Amino acid sequence: MSDMALERTVEESQSERSEIVFPADANALGNLFGGRLMQYIDLVGAMAASRHARAITITASMDHLDFVAPVRVGDLLILKASVNRAYKTSMEVGVRAMVEDVREQRLRHVSSAYLTYVAVDRDGKGIAVPKVVPVTEHQKRRFEDAGRRREMRAEETIRKKEMRMALGEGWHL
Repeated sequence: MSDMALERTVEESQSERSEIVFPADANALGNLFGGRLMQYIDLVGAMAASRHARAITITASMDHLDFVAPVRVGDLLILKASVNRAYKTSMEVGVRAMVEDVREQRLRHVSSAYLTYVAVDRDGKGIAVPKVVPVTEHQKRRFEDAGRRREMRAEETIRKKEMRMALGEGWHL
């Protein structure tokens, strides 16, 4: 597809990142810092968003993040990202983090997150992004779920605005 394509499949932008967890990345119990995992999630998510938009992308939000299981020093961490849905200038990206047991050749789910990225030009102005074409049933479900999450985010934005107005100008959420 050309850079000017109006739509792209999920596969065209899927991204993966692998990390070995070292002691400098972990707390006193030997577990990966949550903030470091968030950094890895943001990086792999940005890769998928940039591939989809074929542009610079910035993180607008991380509205849902689950820490399902600890990641320990020495673990092989695998992160996979897909663009679930695209709007005018923004995209929702889903990221799944897993630990690979190399001996057993099994993956253990440790975290999931949904992030929103905005495509921008060199001046930081939002630019249009291609639509996402979900192909598999799993991709179609994620596409529909992303629409529902967008509605919930919009409702939350309205609720926060109303709270700020009720609290007065001195309070910020």
